[in-house]
Amino acid sequence: MAAELRMSTPEPRPVYWSVQRELWENRSVYIAPIVVASFVMFGFLLSLITLPHRMQIALAMDAAKQRATVSMPFSFIAGFTMLTAFVVGVFYCLDALHGERRDRSILFWKSLPVSDRVAVLSKASIPLVVLPVYIFTIIVGAQLIMLMLSTVVLMGSTQSVAILWTHVKFFQGIIAMLYALIAIALWHAPIYGWLLLVSAWAKRATFLWAFLPFFAISILERMAFNSTHFAKFVQYRLIGWFAQAFNAPTHGSPPVDPLAAITLGKFLSTPGLWIGLIFAAAFIAATVRLRRNREPI
Repeated sequence: MAAELRMSTPEPRPVYWSVQRELWENRSVYIAPIVVASFVMFGFLLSLITLPHRMQIALAMDAAKQRATVSMPFSFIAGFTMLTAFVVGVFYCLDALHGERRDRSILFWKSLPVSDRVAVLSKASIPLVVLPVYIFTIIVGAQLIMLMLSTVVLMGSTQSVAILWTHVKFFQGIIAMLYALIAIALWHAPIYGWLLLVSAWAKRATFLWAFLPFFAISILERMAFNSTHFAKFVQYRLIGWFAQAFNAPTHGSPPVDPLAAITLGKFLSTPGLWIGLIFAAAFIAATVRLRRNREPI
């Protein structure tokens, strides 16, 4: 009987419930991106009033300018929502471990049968896994609504509808966007790892401890050597993923086929990717050790 009872009892899932706990306690993780996307969608709805006129102007443009004009709203909502996710991820990581020490809830969470490793990994999964999946869902839904509404508004002009569907590669764009979100998460992994480490270590002013050293080193290098190598390195770590994961657009125009711009081999062979992942693993390992020994503030 006891054996049957053990077999019928579901196994605890500490990682799953730890992630759920993070989402329950940090509502901004899923509220902020949807609010930003809603504001952009509202602006798009207002722009539908002038869409037929703008499409008539686009008919006189060459193919590259047509593509840039038609795809601009779709690219804008994707880029702005991704940027929001990054900002949310940064502030979440800075407060993830510091907050539980500040409000002394760490004493309660440590009393549960959840290891420090599971606790830290669940926190790291928010910017690295949960946010990318959530952002992907928001962008796909928003772009699909935008495409359908644009089609309805342009139904009176067969040529305008044809241009819309010619230049908005919806399904190819979905695949390219999923690839981009994975590339961003992997590329930014050391940034999130560093922020979690600072969150576990600092007693106060986590934002300053996280970013001030980088500004100080950049200014010191500029004053001492009149160079900007460290600043360029920081810039590379922030936005260098795009040049490695995609071909640069020609003359600022989006590619004809988003899938053709993907350079997966180049991205996977970039030393900066793997070095960054090594540092991310080291930061997370150090964060686990710090959480094991840190006390409430």
